[in-house]
Amino acid sequence: MKKNLGILLFVLNVINMFGQAPTASGKTNYSNKALTSNDMVTYKVISPLKKVPLDGQSILIYDYDGSVMSFNLESESFNWTVKATDNHTEMCANQVTLKDGVIYVPFINGEIFAINNKTGEIFWKSRLGNITDQIILKNQIPVINDGKLFITTQDPNNNIYALDLKDGSLVWNYKLDATNNDIPVLFFDNKVFTQSGNNLYSFEANTGKLLYQKSFDEPIHGKAVTDGENIFVANEKDVLFALNPNTLDILWQFKLDEGQSNIKERIFSKDKKVYFAGQGPEVSSLYALDSKTGTQIWKTDFKNDNIEYIIEESDNAWGYTQKGKLFQIDMANGEMAFEIKLSTLPISNLEFAEDNFLYYYSDAALIQFEFSTKDENEVYLRTSIKDDAYRAYLKIL
Repeated sequence: MKKNLGILLFVLNVINMFGQAPTASGKTNYSNKALTSNDMVTYKVISPLKKVPLDGQSILIYDYDGSVMSFNLESESFNWTVKATDNHTEMCANQVTLKDGVIYVPFINGEIFAINNKTGEIFWKSRLGNITDQIILKNQIPVINDGKLFITTQDPNNNIYALDLKDGSLVWNYKLDATNNDIPVLFFDNKVFTQSGNNLYSFEANTGKLLYQKSFDEPIHGKAVTDGENIFVANEKDVLFALNPNTLDILWQFKLDEGQSNIKERIFSKDKKVYFAGQGPEVSSLYALDSKTGTQIWKTDFKNDNIEYIIEESDNAWGYTQKGKLFQIDMANGEMAFEIKLSTLPISNLEFAEDNFLYYYSDAALIQFEFSTKDENEVYLRTSIKDDAYRAYLKIL
C-alpha cells in the first residue's frame, strides 16, 4: 500500500512540474443552449459572406475613437466609416484581421463585424455576451484559420470563443479561470493557445477540447509566438519561456536584465530565433535569442527610453520608443541601421508602403514618413482630438 501511495505522489509531482492534463470540468460548450446570458453568442447575417478584391488605393484606419474607416490615399478622402451598434465603443482597443478582402473587427463592447473592404458593407454581426452586462474585448487580434475566428474576452465573460467565419455563429467556447485575458491567441499545429491569469491553455482547434493547462508562479502576460517547432510566451514580469506545444513542458527560460520586464506584445520569431523587447526605468533592450537553446545572440540597449513597439520588416526589426524615436535594427547582428527622433508621436502600428515610406497614426493625424527626406507628411489631419488618445491601428489594403 505504501509503495502504491509513493508511486501516486510521484506521478502527481511530475504532472505539477510539467503540464497539467485536463480534467472533465464540463466547461467546454458546443452550442448556446448550455450558456448563461453573459456567455451567449448572438449573430445576424446581413448578406452572404464572399471574397472581395482589395481596394489597392486605400488604407484602413481603426481610429482611437472606435471608428473603422477606409481612407483613399490618392484622393485623400474617406470611402466609408463603420461604428459599433451602441455608444460604449469610443476607444480602439483592438486590431483587425483582413482575409479574402473581408475585414474582421472586434469592438470593445463585445461586438464583432465582418466588413467588405471596398464598400463598408457589413456581411454579419456577432455579439459575445449581452448588451446589458457588456463584456470587454481588449488587445485582441482576430485569429483566423480553417473557417474559424478565435478570440478571448474579459470580465464578466472570460471566455475563449471559436466563431464560424461565414456567419459569426458559435462553434465552441471555453470558460477561462481568470478575468485578465487581454492577449491575442496563437494558432499553431491545429491547436489554439491562450493565457488567463497564471494559466496557459492549449485547445484542439476544431472541437475546443482542452488538451493541456499549465500553471505558472506569475501571471502570463505576453503574446505567444512560434518558430514552427516550439512556442514562446512571457510572464508579466521578466521571464520568457520556451514550451513544448504538445505538452506545455518548459524547454528553457530566459530572464531579462535586472530592472526590465513587460514584454507583452513586443515579441516575434523568425528563422529559428526569437526577438523581444523588455522595458525598464533606466534601460530598455531588444533581445535576440536562439529559439532552440535560449542562448542570447545579441542585445541592443535604449537608455532612458522604453521600446513601445516592434515589428519585423525585410529582415530588420523596426519600432519606436515612448519618446517618439523611430528605429531600424539589423536582425543579423543587432546593429542600429537607422534612428531618428520624430516630431509626431506614434500611437499605432507601422505600415510599410513599398520601399519609400511608411505610415503611422499620431494622436492628431495620419502620418506618411519618407525614408529619403525624413519628412513627416500629414496625410489626414483629425478635426477632433482626444486628450487621452488610445492606440489606433492601420492596414494598407
